[in-house]
Amino acid sequence: MKTIGNLLWFIFGGFVSGLLWLIAGLLCCVTVIGIPLGRQCFKFASLSFWPFGKEILYGGGAASTLANVIWLVCCGLWMAVFNLIVGFLWCCTVIGIPFGKQFFKIAKLALTPFGAKIIHH
Repeated sequence: MKTIGNLLWFIFGGFVSGLLWLIAGLLCCVTVIGIPLGRQCFKFASLSFWPFGKEILYGGGAASTLANVIWLVCCGLWMAVFNLIVGFLWCCTVIGIPFGKQFFKIAKLALTPFGAKIIHH
């Protein structure tokens, strides 16, 4: 199921989404101050290309918490809301539920990406 899900995801939007995240990460890394944001964009790219079979472990310290608060105010809240809406739309059909669950995974990561690690299964 993981392979089929990832293949369908990649064909129907995962490639474009991951590519856009890679470009955003590269643009953020142009400046020294943008490198931490660029690293988070690369994290989203990794998850956007092939989300099935990946788990996110959340953690971090005080610095991650502070960075997550800034991220949340600047762009994280909007990203999370968008992914939640798309996830709910996918869940309207039985076939779309696995894809909706992946959007919920991305929405949760959009709230607190700093300190989170993506684990491949």
